[in-house]
Amino acid sequence: MLTTREPAVLVLEDGRTFTGRAYGHRGSTVGEAVFNTGMTGYQETLTDPSYHRQVVVMTAPHVGNTGWNDEDDESGRIWVSGFVVRDPALRPSNWRSQRSLEDELDAQGVVGICDLDTRALTRHLRERGAMRVGIFSGDAASAPRERLLTQVIDAPSMTGAALAEQVATQEAYVVPAVGERRFTVAAVDLGIKAMTPTMMAQRGIEVHVLPATATIEQIREIAPDGVFFSNGPGDPSTAERQAELLRAVLRDGIPYFGICFGNQILGKALGFGTYKLKYGHRGINQPVMDRTTGKVEVTAHNHGFAVDAPLDTVTETEFGSVAVSHVCLNDDVVEGLEVRRGGQLSAFSVQYHPEAAAGPHDAAYLFDRFVDLMQASRTPDTTQGEVA
Repeated sequence: MLTTREPAVLVLEDGRTFTGRAYGHRGSTVGEAVFNTGMTGYQETLTDPSYHRQVVVMTAPHVGNTGWNDEDDESGRIWVSGFVVRDPALRPSNWRSQRSLEDELDAQGVVGICDLDTRALTRHLRERGAMRVGIFSGDAASAPRERLLTQVIDAPSMTGAALAEQVATQEAYVVPAVGERRFTVAAVDLGIKAMTPTMMAQRGIEVHVLPATATIEQIREIAPDGVFFSNGPGDPSTAERQAELLRAVLRDGIPYFGICFGNQILGKALGFGTYKLKYGHRGINQPVMDRTTGKVEVTAHNHGFAVDAPLDTVTETEFGSVAVSHVCLNDDVVEGLEVRRGGQLSAFSVQYHPEAAAGPHDAAYLFDRFVDLMQASRTPDTTQGEVA
């Protein structure tokens, strides 16, 4: 474990500066500053591809006490651009830990900062909104502040960023069903977390994970019972290629389920706009109402964009009637959509993470809803052709 704590500095694009100590790898990094309110699950957060090009501020004050293991990664690497904690653990204390969090950050070249007031930083982001930020430690921290601020301002913005293809798999692969194979699903990887195909496999689904550049012909070759679009990073306004793919899926009548980025792409495919939230939803304790059941769930989130759809109006589209199925009770942000044809559900999506790694399991039923949708699409409508 690294024990030397050289000075470090965090510089926001509006000029506000926080001083602290080096944490993880020494050097410099830039990205979008966002905060995560989870009290646990930092390993899953760090390895979530949706955090690509973001500097994550942990609001929980004490981070690193469960160390790092080789089982809980949600992808093959850490994706965050930087990591900000207030009080790092001196040493891990967990029977599953194989090394320290700081050792892993250093090994993967992730620049961090500690020993700064994360509460004040979080309040600043809540008031001013997510913004570009830089972390500088080691020799980089000694540069003039004006030069550091220039580096931050010159960094690319998240608005207009097309990032999904940067984090998605380059080659298709299959996650086999656990036990008897009941269904086959084509999952378009836009930054998929490992737990998602695992949750489907546990329900007897053979999951064919496809690159973000997948075509409708590749999906048709699989002859899937359903299509899934995953979470992922970046601005959904740039995802026209994926939106057009989804329109082809809907025209083919294949059952669809999407989460996070997959929810935004469904909204885009249906003709709705998207917009950037002031500071987003990131954590594992967001209250969401499922309007189809009236149930309120505690859910895991990681999104900085949202769908601009009317909350209380059914919209008629080429693909059927569209309604907002889930809504965040904190701020009325659209958290889910459903499409119905002839009164029957044909596609649905949610803005949050039902695989909940890490997080509560309140929303795991959505994978069962996907199973029910695929089963219903297999079952012929016995009312057709009946004589009145």
